Amino acid sequence: MGNAMYPLLVVWGAVTLILICFLIYRSALSNHEEEQIFICTGQEYMAADQRAIVARIERLTLPIRVLMVASGALLAAIAVVALWQVFNKF
Repeated sequence: MGNAMYPLLVVWGAVTLILICFLIYRSALSNHEEEQIFICTGQEYMAADQRAIVARIERLTLPIRVLMVASGALLAAIAVVALWQVFNKF
């Protein structure tokens, strides 16, 4: 592996690790979200809690998509650099 691969691998690993952490966090939030909730007039706080959970999950959507694209692009760049190094050896 050449010198160009190490920074790419480190950045890809960091981005992918952050992505995995975000996915785990979103999954944990989803476990607390109720599909249906039946509330009485005195239990409005439960509906507010569910709305807050849904808002957090929705806020995570864009960063997760960006991290997925970045991770894929970095992986593609790693593959291109690896192929470039193999072809330059011949």
